Amino acid sequence: MNVKAKRLHPDAVLPRLATEGSAGFDLYAVVEAIIEPGETKVVKTGLAFELPPGYEMQIRPRSGITAKTPLRVQLGTVDADYRGEVGVIVDNTSTDTWSNASRRIDNTYDESTRNKTSGYIIKSGDRIAQAVIQRLPSVEFTEVESLGDTERGEGGFGSSGVKS
Repeated sequence: MNVKAKRLHPDAVLPRLATEGSAGFDLYAVVEAIIEPGETKVVKTGLAFELPPGYEMQIRPRSGITAKTPLRVQLGTVDADYRGEVGVIVDNTSTDTWSNASRRIDNTYDESTRNKTSGYIIKSGDRIAQAVIQRLPSVEFTEVESLGDTERGEGGFGSSGVKS
């Protein structure tokens, strides 16, 4: 499959696989962003895409950032008919405002921000998310009076438990 990508910024990095067996293509920040505790920002990639009809691009977190920082990439969908810049929604779930310098996403301190901020700093060129391209099924909905029975029935959140 060929996906057309347009650079909207001269420093934009085309998505690439980290390893041959990777499922997701890494997405890179194109500008610096400082995300303070409790704040949400859209981090720009500097790229727009032309996906084939019937496909979507899913924006997903990178596991290392999620496991090692309070930054949370929100799941997102890029539709096949969208031609604007792809951004990555990032939340800083930390409530820690005592730090006197920003941390980078590798958890090192950025001394250039000393006494200015306690947020997380994302630098241009940092890998911030991953994108997975998926084929979408053709779906039609049919309104009915009733649905088939299952063992679970209408049991909602937590109804199946956490242990087997």
